[in-house]
Amino acid sequence: MEKINIEYQYDNLTELTMGLRRFAEERQWQRFHSPKNLATALIVEAAELLEPFQWLSQGESTCLGPETKDQVALEIADVLIYLTRLADQLDIDMLTAVSKKMRLNAQKYPPKILSP
Repeated sequence: MEKINIEYQYDNLTELTMGLRRFAEERQWQRFHSPKNLATALIVEAAELLEPFQWLSQGESTCLGPETKDQVALEIADVLIYLTRLADQLDIDMLTAVSKKMRLNAQKYPPKILSP
């Protein structure tokens, strides 16, 4: 297999969305990227994200070794890739959706003042 040396660097969600769209189009994967399939793949990747933490204590889970941290980073990337493709297919602006959700969360969960 020929090694392809392409730089994949994204500085914002728009660049990421366009880069992932282009990547899928170049491989003719659009037919596989239905919202249902992307949501399913997202759940599978989210489950894989849990695997490195499976038998760790709460404390151990906050102090990952370099190899485990790399593994977690790649699983987070998989989750973000599928989430971004899903949002793109459904024409959902993720930052707008997050802003709306945070406003709802702020109403639902107001800050509590702790007494001294």
